[in-house]
Amino acid sequence: MTEQLNKDKFDREGYLYCPSFLSNAEIDAIHSKINEIVATGLTKIPAKHYKFEDPENKKGLKMIQDLQVYDSFFEHMLLESKFSAMAEQILAEPVLGKTVEYFNKPAKIGKATPPHQDGYYFMLNPMSAVTFWLSLEKVNEENGWVSYVKGSHLNGLRAHSKSETLGFSQQIQDFGTPSDLENEVFMPTKPGDLLLHHALTIHRAAPNRSNYNSRKALGLIYFGASAKEDLDAKKAYLASLNK
Repeated sequence: MTEQLNKDKFDREGYLYCPSFLSNAEIDAIHSKINEIVATGLTKIPAKHYKFEDPENKKGLKMIQDLQVYDSFFEHMLLESKFSAMAEQILAEPVLGKTVEYFNKPAKIGKATPPHQDGYYFMLNPMSAVTFWLSLEKVNEENGWVSYVKGSHLNGLRAHSKSETLGFSQQIQDFGTPSDLENEVFMPTKPGDLLLHHALTIHRAAPNRSNYNSRKALGLIYFGASAKEDLDAKKAYLASLNK
């Protein structure tokens, strides 16, 4: 009954907060794997699949895409875990695990994530998709918490335009309406806490203003079996994104 109530809340508000979804030991294992990948100099990963906050000097690792391709640990996490089981429950259909991504906002230089809807990038019909955001560290207003516009997934896809933020090429053109700001909910998290949101839920994240604390997280994306991608449009978009 609790799972059904969670799905009802997700369908109504467009996001869910699941505290302590993973244990401290499980979070430690993820940190260990990420550190192992970084320690090798990212040599197993094509340059187009990772980005630095300061790309000219290669400082402040910002993101790594498609971790499931390069390590079986993350492949299992995406395809055979309680993440995939929850995705099926939330979308009420079988799912296809699409990616595991590492995100960081380095201390002092981590930029804000602009307001956007993941569905703009996904190009799906129907828009059956969910994104998981797993906190790997303590996250608050100072170092870059995530916020959601409650119920915004019920209003369709908003117009997007080019963003100047590396790794997030698009942003909602007219974000900041009274409805946006009145319904925005900010989400402090602890290591192991999980956030998940519908592909049409408007969300953003604050910059990292902390002098010392990074803001590390994992993202996992699932498409429902009923969702159909515009593959030509998606290929063209990804090519432009990775330039």
